[in-house]
Amino acid sequence: MLRMYIGLAVCYAPWSHSFWDQNPIFLQSTALADFARLGAVRGIVSGFGLLNLWIAFQDAIRRRDG
Repeated sequence: MLRMYIGLAVCYAPWSHSFWDQNPIFLQSTALADFARLGAVRGIVSGFGLLNLWIAFQDAIRRRDG
């Protein structure tokens, strides 16, 4: 369950204005903020979240069968 929640959070975070755009780490460095605003970066982070969700569902299916 924890892996599923983490996957959902990582999928949602890059597209959340309050979390991603107002992040104190990104507000400290303008270069990092500009990099984080790129659509490709947001997509990669969301992709990691989807990968985490996929692994969580596979683990759940394996545990149910085994």
